Amino acid sequence: MSISLVAAFIWVIAANVAAMLPSNDNLWRRAYALIAVGVPLLGWVTYENGPLIGLICLAAGVSLLRWPVRYLGRWMRRKTVGEPAE
Repeated sequence: MSISLVAAFIWVIAANVAAMLPSNDNLWRRAYALIAVGVPLLGWVTYENGPLIGLICLAAGVSLLRWPVRYLGRWMRRKTVGEPAE
């Protein structure tokens, strides 16, 4: 097993532990930190192990950080479709 995959598994464990700890800001600071570490880590995993393993790690990261991904999708939809009329 490559060192990049070991680092990715450590990232997954850290994300799960961070989700279990109480937070005043609904875990957003932790999510930002996990994203900042996870994006380069995902590139490293993909570079060393190929695109299939990279996609599997991407799916694992998205499943752990689903709320930031949902908000990103909503923001992108508003930017492309336009602001909803009220």
